[in-house]
Amino acid sequence: MSILGIHHITAMSGDPQRNVDFYAGLLGLRLVKVTVNQDDPGTYHLYYGDGAGTPGSILTFFPWPQAFRGRNGIFAVGATAFTVRPGSLDFWEERLIKAEVPTMRSVRFGENVLHRTDPDGLNIELIESTPDPRFVPHVSDVPAEYALLGFHSATEWLKNLPQPEAFLTERWGYRRVGEEDGRVRLAVQEGLPHQLIDLTTPNLEATKTGPGAVHHIAFRVADAEQELMARNEALAFGLQPTEPIDRFYFKSVYFRSPGSVLYEIATDGPGWTVDEAPDALAHKLVLPPWLEQHRPQIELRLPKIRTPHGVTLP
Repeated sequence: MSILGIHHITAMSGDPQRNVDFYAGLLGLRLVKVTVNQDDPGTYHLYYGDGAGTPGSILTFFPWPQAFRGRNGIFAVGATAFTVRPGSLDFWEERLIKAEVPTMRSVRFGENVLHRTDPDGLNIELIESTPDPRFVPHVSDVPAEYALLGFHSATEWLKNLPQPEAFLTERWGYRRVGEEDGRVRLAVQEGLPHQLIDLTTPNLEATKTGPGAVHHIAFRVADAEQELMARNEALAFGLQPTEPIDRFYFKSVYFRSPGSVLYEIATDGPGWTVDEAPDALAHKLVLPPWLEQHRPQIELRLPKIRTPHGVTLP
């Protein structure tokens, strides 16, 4: 069984256009896929990533424009960190300040960190680190040398550490590689960015579902066989994973971790190009085959958004 790192992280947002403008505009990520929440087809599912939509770079959102704001708290991913090249934070601090986005700096495990929230209150971090060479810059008004290059890490906010750490280390191949100021860092595989998970126990209330909160974190596996092996390890630890679910772009298994964080196991394939050409990703609203017959009704329920390509959807 081989967990490869983070596959994607999914959060909730408010207004979908504001979400597109922030992530594809201000942060310069590529809008990789415009589809719908398969469990709630009247809601968009927006995918952002690096220039190729590489697994390990994908941040996705369910926009709920009428919902009350959520609350970041324990039992969830409390902060999502992207990798930028060393020397990039001055550029990003200036860019965010010009956009009236407050920022704060710190140092974590010897690396420089820039903290800020998105328009809905989601905690986003940029960390200067040597990027995984798999990730490629997206062509935008952000110069390539400053581009966000995949995830660096995700920080789980927990009530207790022992059981969540035991599951990841004893069953999924993670190892403890650092401890600092009450934060435990775990790494898998080579310990590259996107293969890091931090565990902390802040004195906070439980997370509250809604815009500005993370819904789940998905871990990468190569294929369906590896997914079943990872699922079996969760079963052996006494957890309750679902059967594999076909999400069209990947296969998924879901369960609550020992720390009550919603986990997903996601396969690398088939990938985003199963229904769009690599150079035409997110140029249209795409639906999985089993929802295509309902397209007229679905499109009536979705608000209009304007993509970075200048296309108004749906």
